[in-house]
Amino acid sequence: MDQLRLMTEESIRQLLEAAGARVASRGGRTESYGAPREFSFEVKGVFPNGLMLHIVARQFNYRDPWEAEGRVNDLVDVSLLKDGQFSELPKGYPWFQGRDSEDGLDEPALVELVACVNKLNPKLFLLQKLTGDL
Repeated sequence: MDQLRLMTEESIRQLLEAAGARVASRGGRTESYGAPREFSFEVKGVFPNGLMLHIVARQFNYRDPWEAEGRVNDLVDVSLLKDGQFSELPKGYPWFQGRDSEDGLDEPALVELVACVNKLNPKLFLLQKLTGDL
């Protein structure tokens, strides 16, 4: 059985920083039910190619005791921004096709997505716009 991989604000910051992104983050919901925000945390990372990922852990998930203890963050929602606006990726990529957000990503999928966005040449957006594919 696969080991459940939990995500924290700090672990996602480290993932984005390791990929070369400038990172900002903030915590949201705490152990107190009176917390004002409806998310556990959010992290934004801007890559050298100008693309930005906005990663949000919407809420804690509750797991059965044999999976993990108590409340955990094992899924996140990710939005892609280009030039300050929500965007799709050019055709040929497994992410952000026909939508500007990916919901319910686990840690291995997030690692793959970060690598994909980090390596993307932004000129592909212009090329696919010229050819009518984007």
